[in-house]
Amino acid sequence: MAKPPVARGRFAPSPTGPLHFGSLIAALGSFLEARSRGGEWRVRIEDVDTPRTVRGAADAILRVLERCGLAWDGEVLYQSRRNEAYQAALERLLSLGLTYPCACTRRELAASPHAHDGSPVYPGYCRAGVRHPGRPCAIRLRVDDAPILFRDAIQGDCGQCLASEVGDFVIRRADGWFAYQLAVVVDDADQGITQVVRGSDLLDSTPRQIYLQRLLDLPTPVYAHLPIAVDRYGHKLSKQTGAPPLDEQRCGPALWAALRGLGQPAPLALAHAPVAELIAWALAHWRLSSVPAVLSLRQESPLLNLACLTA
Repeated sequence: MAKPPVARGRFAPSPTGPLHFGSLIAALGSFLEARSRGGEWRVRIEDVDTPRTVRGAADAILRVLERCGLAWDGEVLYQSRRNEAYQAALERLLSLGLTYPCACTRRELAASPHAHDGSPVYPGYCRAGVRHPGRPCAIRLRVDDAPILFRDAIQGDCGQCLASEVGDFVIRRADGWFAYQLAVVVDDADQGITQVVRGSDLLDSTPRQIYLQRLLDLPTPVYAHLPIAVDRYGHKLSKQTGAPPLDEQRCGPALWAALRGLGQPAPLALAHAPVAELIAWALAHWRLSSVPAVLSLRQESPLLNLACLTA
C-alpha cells in the first residue's frame, strides 16, 4: 500500500511591503497546522505581480519569519522565476479551447455587479470575439454554471457558481503578467502542497482555484481559511491600509496575540516569553478546531487582545 503524502503547508506573502500583524496570523496558523501533523512548511514569495514588488521586501519578510521562530523547509520559491511553468499551464488550457482574449478595461467593467471579493462579475463582453481589436488583451478562462462545492476545515461547507458569481476570469493580464489564480494553482501542485491554511480574504478565490485544478488534472489540497484581523472600521490589516510593520524586537508579544486571535489560549505569563518558548507551547497545544469559524476579528476583540504589543 502506498504511503499517504506527507502533510505540507505553505505561507505565500506578496513582497509589497513589510510583514505586519495580519500576515503573522496567516503565517503562524499555516506553520502550526503543518508542523502539528508532522509535516513540512514551505515559504513562497508571490512576486508574480512584479510592478507592485517593493525592493528588499522579500528579504525583510524572511528575516522577520526567522525572528519569529517560523523556520521553513527547503528553498524559498519565487514566482517571478516561474514563468515557464505558468506558460505551460496556459498552453494546456489554450489547447482545450477554454480561453479567449479580452480587451475590456476596468473602467468598462466598473458598472457590472460585484462579487464578494469586490471584483466585477465579468459579463462576457469578449466571449464571442474581442470588442475592441487593437487593444492589449488579457486572457480569460471560460467557466460553466456547475457549482464548485468544498468543505473548508474552518469555515465549513462552501460553494460558488462561477458563471453567476465571478464570470470568466483572467489568467494572464493584458500587460503580459500571469494572474494570481493560475500561478498559485501551478505552484501548489509543483510544491506538493497538501493543505492551504490562509486568510479568509482568499476564501472566494478558492472555487476558481479548484476549477483550475480540475481542468489541469492537479490535486486539490485541503483548505482552511483563518479569520483575518481588521481595524475598528472593518478594514483588513494590510500594507494598503497602513498596517504597521512588525517590530522585530517584539516578536514574542506579537506571536502571543496571534495565538489568542487563532483561538489558542496562550497563558498571559507567555506574553513576554522568549520566542522559542512560545513556539514550543503553540506546537504542543495547537488545535485547528479551536480557530474561530468567523471571517474576521477586530483589533479590539477580547479574543484578539493586542494589549501586550504596546505594553
